[in-house]
Amino acid sequence: MTRGDKSAYTGKQKRQAEHIEQSEREQGRSKKDAERIAWATVNKQDGGGKRSGSGRARSTHH
Repeated sequence: MTRGDKSAYTGKQKRQAEHIEQSEREQGRSKKDAERIAWATVNKQDGGGKRSGSGRARSTHH
């Protein structure tokens, strides 16, 4: 996966990024900065692109 490729993200994450980007644009940020902030926020919330399937939660080490 190349840098900037958004294929690993779910539809929900893409919609969240779009919404955040719109909000940032309304606050006067450039398109580039708004997009950067939006994806950084999605990554911080969800830890990056999601993979489907159950059992993906962190395991606890005993």
